[in-house]
Amino acid sequence: MNRSVIRAANRPCTLVVCRGCCCGNPRKYPGTDHAWQLDRLRAGAAEHGFQVRTTDCLGPCDQANVIVVQPSAAGRRAGGRAVWVGFAMDDDCTGDLLDWAAAGGPGLAAPPPTLELQFVRPPREARARARG
Repeated sequence: MNRSVIRAANRPCTLVVCRGCCCGNPRKYPGTDHAWQLDRLRAGAAEHGFQVRTTDCLGPCDQANVIVVQPSAAGRRAGGRAVWVGFAMDDDCTGDLLDWAAAGGPGLAAPPPTLELQFVRPPREARARARG
């Protein structure tokens, strides 16, 4: 088996953190320490073995800050799908995201009930790509 196949088969849970025009924007959300949140997520990833990536824009800007929790390879095999979390700005939400990702994320662990209240639908383009 080649290395890319092995890496894909062992891919961990990944948090994709939007840091585009609205998400992570201190002018739009001055009460949120966006840099601290990203540092906290990265520290949790290093400690618990999941990944954190950033992207410019995930789309649902009216629900910023948006973070997508992508399942690990094992989570996907167990039926887990990417989960979109909106309004992810406070310490409690960040802690819930860390706990869920550390426990395995979608397909392997149930999300914290308070985090479920922040689940949002992905933008139409993402849903269309997922079906395609």
